[in-house]
Amino acid sequence: MDARPSIFTPVLLAGCVVIMISFAVRASFGVFQIPIAGEFGWPRAEFSLAIAIQNLAWGIGQPIFGAFAERLGDRRALILGALTYAAGLMLSSQGVTPLEHQAYGVLVGFGIAGTGFGVILAVVGRASTPENRSMSLAIATAAGSAGQVFGAPLAEWLLMLMPWQSVFMVFAAMVLASLLALPMMRAPAASKTELEESMGTILKRAFKDPSYTLIFLGFFSCGYQLAFVTAHFPAFVTEMCGPILSDGILHQIGITTTSALGAVAISIIGLANIAGTLTAGWLGKRYSKKYLLAGIYVGRTIIAAWFIMVPMTPATVLIFSALMGSLWLATVPLTSGLIAHLYGLRYMGTLYGIVFFSHQLGSFLGVWLGGRMYDAYGSYTAVWWVGVAVGAFSAIVHLPVKEREVTAAQPA
Repeated sequence: MDARPSIFTPVLLAGCVVIMISFAVRASFGVFQIPIAGEFGWPRAEFSLAIAIQNLAWGIGQPIFGAFAERLGDRRALILGALTYAAGLMLSSQGVTPLEHQAYGVLVGFGIAGTGFGVILAVVGRASTPENRSMSLAIATAAGSAGQVFGAPLAEWLLMLMPWQSVFMVFAAMVLASLLALPMMRAPAASKTELEESMGTILKRAFKDPSYTLIFLGFFSCGYQLAFVTAHFPAFVTEMCGPILSDGILHQIGITTTSALGAVAISIIGLANIAGTLTAGWLGKRYSKKYLLAGIYVGRTIIAAWFIMVPMTPATVLIFSALMGSLWLATVPLTSGLIAHLYGLRYMGTLYGIVFFSHQLGSFLGVWLGGRMYDAYGSYTAVWWVGVAVGAFSAIVHLPVKEREVTAAQPA
């Protein structure tokens, strides 16, 4: 009897370790908004711009690291990414001006690119069998969510023990420690057919395909919503949420301030997303990915609109976090799987990286606009409604995507 190949390959396990640590650190930056801005007396927009630049650099770096991995090897790309990430964190720990934090945000962003989705999902996809690929991509994405579960609370806890500068140094050490998983990171070589096609040929084919453009445009709102919430939601909750009752369940389990609730909210989003992402991977194997993506964006739009229209209480924060979390990164295995299906695995890292650049343009706008409009109006309400609108836009643009493989003999 033939044994079915295990989904849990060494490559998948190693990829999960790297991306979990990378995303734990990335998801914690919103927790530093108030301590850093408060220490130096900066407007909210200053540190928001540093996080926004970090997200934009991540987007620019993603196709670069994807191409680097495909040309020179996945492990070399991951080593370079981790070193860049750690350098950015260590330099940020010494930053005392907004310009310094914004400049070092470029290094952090490139570091996330080198240890994030573009490199990890491409190597995991190549190491997986076709029947396991959708679920493998979902598991790797869920590992990033698992990092988010403990990243923000870990930062909140460390900030009670040490200054924010020391927390950045601890996080730099964590990123470097993730490199211990690299010996397991060995993906199979590309097939003869894949090797015969140059990167330029594949890129030209994708750029001529309207479906690739629609996927590129649709991923924008995903970045806007995710980055805005990660960067601003803890501060939003801290300042706007109703009080935590002293005789309530939250108070009894140690969540006594709205600041702690804001950090926990990010964790709940990550926790719910583990289930949501794995479900998306399972569904992606069985149903149309474009309709699943459209459904996710519709769901996000409805949830975000509901939250901003009701009074913010600890209960609504927790409900929003669980619902939005279930759809949080569910787009990633579906989008990356759709790209792999349409254009093959050989240059998946580069092709996904280019689409991810749109995601990070949205991230930059969400984080920067959030800080700028907060300083202008003293509220996040207007920028939140922008997120609702772009979510609806993404749902619409995925509908015309054609889910058929684009080959050399089949012009786009």
